[in-house]
Amino acid sequence: TMTIQNKERVVNVHVRSGVYSSDTIFDYSHGYIATKLFSRNACFIMKIKKDLIPDLREIGRLAFERETMRDVYSPNNVWARFQPGSSRLGNFKDWILYGKQIERLCTGLPLYK
Repeated sequence: TMTIQNKERVVNVHVRSGVYSSDTIFDYSHGYIATKLFSRNACFIMKIKKDLIPDLREIGRLAFERETMRDVYSPNNVWARFQPGSSRLGNFKDWILYGKQIERLCTGLPLYK
């Protein structure tokens, strides 16, 4: 499921698929994406790169298209590689940088940037 909060400039994506379940937040106000993988019990954080990540209006349109067309293909798929072994727990400076939405999602979990 996807929830778009235009006023806060935040998108929440919840994937419920057993071992592959995850929650993702696109925080356009702070410029970061965070994904909590339940199977890994970890949070992965990435800076939003405007040339790779759709803007808030576009992500809503793509979600609507997928819902309507029942088509899982998108030319805008983005793959990211995270370096394992360099995790740390979030501290006060991290939460100022990443924002409250990501703090709520990732508090108490190892962070991978």
